[in-house]
Amino acid sequence: MVIAIGLEGSANKLGIGIIKDGIVLSNPRRTYITPPGEGFLPSETARHHQAEIIGLLKQALREAKVIPEEIDVICYTKGPGMGAPLVSVAVVSRTISQLWNKPIIGVNHCIGHIEMGRAITGAQNPTVLYVSGGNTQIIAYAEKRYRIFGETIDIAVGNCLDRFARVLKLSNDPSPGYNIEQLAKKGKKLVQLPYVVKGMDVSFSGLLSFIEERADSLLKKQYTPEDLCFSLQETVFAMLVETTERAMAHCGSNEVLIVGGVGCNVRLQEMMARMCDERAAKVFATDERYCIDNGAMIAQAGLEMFKAGVRTSLSDTFCTQRYRTDEVEVVWRDD
Repeated sequence: MVIAIGLEGSANKLGIGIIKDGIVLSNPRRTYITPPGEGFLPSETARHHQAEIIGLLKQALREAKVIPEEIDVICYTKGPGMGAPLVSVAVVSRTISQLWNKPIIGVNHCIGHIEMGRAITGAQNPTVLYVSGGNTQIIAYAEKRYRIFGETIDIAVGNCLDRFARVLKLSNDPSPGYNIEQLAKKGKKLVQLPYVVKGMDVSFSGLLSFIEERADSLLKKQYTPEDLCFSLQETVFAMLVETTERAMAHCGSNEVLIVGGVGCNVRLQEMMARMCDERAAKVFATDERYCIDNGAMIAQAGLEMFKAGVRTSLSDTFCTQRYRTDEVEVVWRDD
């Protein structure tokens, strides 16, 4: 029986999770929330993580009913993410690794999402749509790598939604994307927005500029904030479903796994399910416990790596803000 602890803090969510052979023992999380209309800055986010992490570590151990001596490996997010928050969590991870005399493993954040999604849903070899505030990728496993078949060429879909939420001055509690989703459910009129798919890649920056510049005039006409949220969601999600379907066709896949914070969106899941129904395929997704950044996903990926013999030397426990999904050799999978 192997027990792994995972520490995640690549953006505004700070999470610490403890896993015992695939079973989640604890997974508390704390979120840095800014006032409406504002994003979160790296320095302020790092200070939040620094202030909260020791209390969260004690909470995770208490809820899991585990003592440090019982933990086999420390896992932390190596990247990608925001520099200052990543480093803040890595410092604590290195410290407890030395204090507790435990091995440490640096985990790719994106692969953490994938391995947690596979573990929770039971998806075997899915085409993965990874959508969050900082990442948008269509991924499939092949020959010991998670290969990126398509991605955003500018901003991530979550970042697009978050920035439009600032235009409407929506609350950041619990998240701007969630509040856009709730408004979109009441939208009735579709505004025609730029639809930008370039081969297997997508682009959201032009679409965002288009709706940002016209938001005031549209709201003065016959459109409501609900209509604008509805239109934005329908457009960007259609782009994601199209590129995911193309990757499925290329790989001969009959499974889709949606991961990342935006993956909690019920409308995205509905649109993907409709496409999968037409292809006699299955769609897998999780709820906010595991879609949104959390420590358990880092522990799960680290656990798989640990059992496959992977270790990170203390001198290599730095952070990499642009840590590509396909840089990691997936030594723990045999298929």
